Formats: sequence, structure tokens, C-alpha cells
Amino acid sequence: MSRSTLRLTVAQALVRFLSAQYTERDGVRHRLIAGTWGIFGHGNVAGLGQALLEAGEQTMPFHQGRNEQAMVHAAVGYARQLDRLSAQAVTTSIGPGATNLVTGAALATINRLPVLLLPGDYFATRTADPLLQQLEHPVEADLSVNDTLRPVSRYFDRIHRPEALVPAALNAMRVLADPVDTGAVTLALPQDVQAEAYDWPEEFFADRVWHVRRPAPEPAELAAAVEAVRGARRPLLVAGGGVHHSRAEQALKEFADATGIPVASTQAGKGSLRYDHPADVGGIGHTGTAVADDLARTADLVIGVGTRYSDFTTASATLFQAPDVRFVNLNVAAFDAHKLSARPLVADARTGLTALTEALAGHRVDPAYEARYREGKERWEAVVDAAYRAPDEHAVPTQTQVVGALDAVVGDEDVVINAAGSLPGDLHKLWRARSPRQYHLEYGYSCMGYEIPAGIGVQQAAPGTPVWSLVGDGTYLMMPTEIVTAVQEGLPVNLVLIQNHGYASIGGLSESVGAERFGTAYRYRSPDGTFTGDPLPVDLAANAASLGMDVLRAKTVRELREALATARASDRPTCVYVETDPAPTAPGAEAWWDVPVAEVSFREAATAARAAYDEHLADRRRHL
Repeated sequence: MSRSTLRLTVAQALVRFLSAQYTERDGVRHRLIAGTWGIFGHGNVAGLGQALLEAGEQTMPFHQGRNEQAMVHAAVGYARQLDRLSAQAVTTSIGPGATNLVTGAALATINRLPVLLLPGDYFATRTADPLLQQLEHPVEADLSVNDTLRPVSRYFDRIHRPEALVPAALNAMRVLADPVDTGAVTLALPQDVQAEAYDWPEEFFADRVWHVRRPAPEPAELAAAVEAVRGARRPLLVAGGGVHHSRAEQALKEFADATGIPVASTQAGKGSLRYDHPADVGGIGHTGTAVADDLARTADLVIGVGTRYSDFTTASATLFQAPDVRFVNLNVAAFDAHKLSARPLVADARTGLTALTEALAGHRVDPAYEARYREGKERWEAVVDAAYRAPDEHAVPTQTQVVGALDAVVGDEDVVINAAGSLPGDLHKLWRARSPRQYHLEYGYSCMGYEIPAGIGVQQAAPGTPVWSLVGDGTYLMMPTEIVTAVQEGLPVNLVLIQNHGYASIGGLSESVGAERFGTAYRYRSPDGTFTGDPLPVDLAANAASLGMDVLRAKTVRELREALATARASDRPTCVYVETDPAPTAPGAEAWWDVPVAEVSFREAATAARAAYDEHLADRRRHL
């Protein structure tokens, strides 16, 4: 009996296949690939470009980008806002378009966020060889620039023949929908194969639902975790991004309410509890709060939930200092659950927290411990108030006062996006997260240029939600191009652009490690050749306006607050531009970060920095 087939090109078949893929979790279905971003060149215009045109917006919505890396960032912002249950694809031509994907792919994979990459590739038939933009390798003829995507992709395949698309496409969807394996997925598409016709089995295009599982903890692992919690006198829970991805915030609240165990958060996990919950002690690690880091140093049990324990979270392995400290790691990925020689609890965050809460019925921390961290929390709130406070409404605001002004304007439903510079440290310490999606920090890769395109992705995923992209001048100069996309699509993303004339974060770090802020200021050269002259006369507000944004310039604290309120009420992409007072007003680091310092130097600053570095090295610990 013959099967029914449909004759389509490879590109047409891929688009039709993608339009019929869905995820399902907790009985709710989502479209897996909700749209495709693209910039067309000779490597994809006649293949995927023609296929997307033929499919139409109802079958596969198309989004026009201006920079390939930025398109990936937008797709990542979209997927994160929707808890990884829906994603977007990105298509580029061969050559520079394809290699521009690498940074975005690394960001997606490090943050465990799904994005489908569809770069063009060389001719599989080699009839046009070498073609325009093709990399020629003298001993590996099948190598192309797309191979740079292999180490930053969770799945990679090159479709040399039409029939190879079937298993590759199915594997791609499996990885994208998998809560453990998800990240960037790359299907490299030779441009001649994209346009080649094939008789496809019609069942390839049938609706297919990928179930997103919630694995429950194994009984023996659960029992060991419960025993550890019951035996702890000073437990601390560290909430990571997995809490959000699992939508486990309510389960975490119920756990904290029942046990009284304090909850600290990583950058990705902030907002897992509302800032005013009695058990929420704020950010942890190098950019953490005093109360959270104090609890971490004395904790005898650390319960990691959905965290991969980056060096910022562990203060480069110096934070958890109690001699008897042990770890329980609840994570859907066994790789992360076993870190720090922990007792692993391999399970979905929500399922695992619910099981722990039920198994710990009647257990609660000592009232004296609870009183201790609540007092610490109260002291830290006074620190936040002081950092936000502006004694003079007519003064130039500091960066922390900019954060405070925004805090006073946003609603619980707003989303605040940041990724790089000095803002992540200020936000992790000071921001008062009021809802699970409000705090959107990309800190797995801390990629300059992420914020503006990610704001577009978030706005696509949550229309009607006020979205704020916070950037310094250094980050803005990296990637402002997608402002044009926001204007084109009528997406009212708000940009808060802080001008401090250089790489402020790295400037401060440079000073602390003896590099004396070398090469970090945006200034003219002085007669001695150093960058210590007057600030450069750039006008970034005028640049944003030239790209189509409404621009509001704020020179004082009062003007800033008024401008932010105006931006929030606007239905157009709006930039609030402010030059800040460089005087440091943020609280200092409460924990160390290991940035190696020159072991020998003839400069006094580096010699002094190395002496301080050697003192910290003694605190490093390998947990066994």
C-alpha cells in the first residue's frame, strides 16, 4: 500500500513541518516554533526566503531583523518570557550572516534557552565551489563556517540530502523541547539542497506534540534530601533560573512558608519569591546582599534549586565556609544536581519542591535562626532605601538613583531587562522584584548588546506588558540596530540609556586588579597618548532618535522620574536618556570574585592588588 506524499522543496517542507510542532505541559499546548527571524542573502533567499513567502504569515510569522546576533537575542528573550515552552527560529545566509549567530547561540546554550538556527551553507553538490563567502579548508573539504556553531549548539546537523531532513528535524524538536538538553539547535542548510524538491510523506507534516516532562524525585534521593534538611540547623535555599523555567514559584513559596528556610537567589532566579516575602534574603554571591552572603558563609546545608552554581554565585568557591557545610541539589539536569559533591535530587523544580514540602511536614527552622535572617533582611532594606534616595531632586542622578526612580515607576507586571556592565551588580543587590517575570537578567553569558533585541522578544511574547531595556553607553554602542525593528513593528519597548562615558564596570574592576582603568574610558587621547582627555562628544540620544525612537532627555532626578512615567504611558518605542553622576553609591561587594592578578609587576597598583588577591586565595575551597 503506497503512502500519500507531497512534493515540496526542502525549505518549503521545513517551514511546513515547523508550523505543526507544539509543546504541552500541564495540559496546556503551545506552538513550539512561533515565528522566524531572518536576514536574507544568497545562501537562503531562494530557499527559506521563498518558502516563508509561500507559507504566509498565518502559517509561519516572519520577523525582519537588522543584525544576526540580535535576532538570536530577540528569540532568546521571547523563549525566556514563555518559560521555554515556545521558541523562534532564525535564518541567515552563508558566511558572515552565519558566523554572526555564534555569540547568540552561546548565550542561548549557556542559559539553557531554546532557539532554532537555520544558516545557509555551501553547495552539497560542490558544483559551485568555492562559492561567494565559502570558507575553503585545504584538508577538510566538508568544513564550513557553520562548524563554528558546533561547540555552542546542543544539537547540530548539516542536511546534505533532502531525506536527511526528516530525522534531523525530529531530533531538533526533541532537543528544543527537552528541559535538560535545550539550548541553541543548528540545522545547517546547503543552499542547493534548500531548493531541491522531494516527495515527502504527508505524516511528516501532521501536528506533533512534544510533552515537556516533570520528572518526580526518586524515593531514595528524596529520603536522603529530607534527612539532610531535618538535620540542618542553618539551612539556606539558593533559587536559580530553573525555578522560573518550571513555574515553581508558588511551590517555592509554600516550601518557605512551611519550613522557614531563607531563600537567596541567583541572577537568573531573582523574583522566585517576592522581595517582601519574609524568607526572601535577596541576591547571593559576588553581587549579593549582606544578609544572603552572611547566611551562606555560616550555612550547614545549602539547597540548590535549579542553579548551575556559577562563579558569581559561589564567590569563586569562597562563599560556603562552614566546616560542616553540605549540599542538596534539586535540578532536572543530573549534571547540575551532582555539583559541589551534593546529594542529588534529580527532578523537576516544582515537582521536587512539592515533594520536599510534603515530606518535611511539621519541620521548621529554629525561631532564633529565623529571627536572625529577618533582622538582616530589615537592615538590608535600609541599605536599599539609602542607595535609592536622592537628597536633592535637582541634582544629577547616580546610577543607583536611576534604578530607584525606575523602581518607583514600574508596576508588578513590568519586565526589566539587563545583561552587562555595572548595572547587573546594582540590580542584583537592590532591585525589589515584585513578580516572577519582572527581573530579566541575562548573566550566564553577560552579553553586551542583549538588552534591546531581548526587549523586542519579550514584547512579542507578552504584548501589552511594559518592557524596559536598561543599557549603559558601552552596551548601547554594541548593538542599537534593533531599535529600527521595534519602530517598524510598533513595539513600545522602553530604553533607559545611561551615559557614563566608558566601560564603567570593567573600569572599576580594572582599578581593583591593578590595571588602573587602562582602555576603559571613552575619551580623547591626551598628549602622552593615553585616553585621559575630554569625554568624546557623542550624542547617543540623537542616535536613538535617528533610528526612530521618541527620546526624553533627563538631567535631574525629578526630570528622570517624570520621563520614566511618560515613557511607561507611551505606546511608542521610547528612550529615556540620562547622564549620571559617576560617584559610587551602590553598596560594595559582599563576596569575592576570582579575577587573576599579575603575579609580578613593576607598577605599585598591580603589586598591591596581587597581595590582596593572594589573601583571598586562601579562602577557596573544593567541596568534597
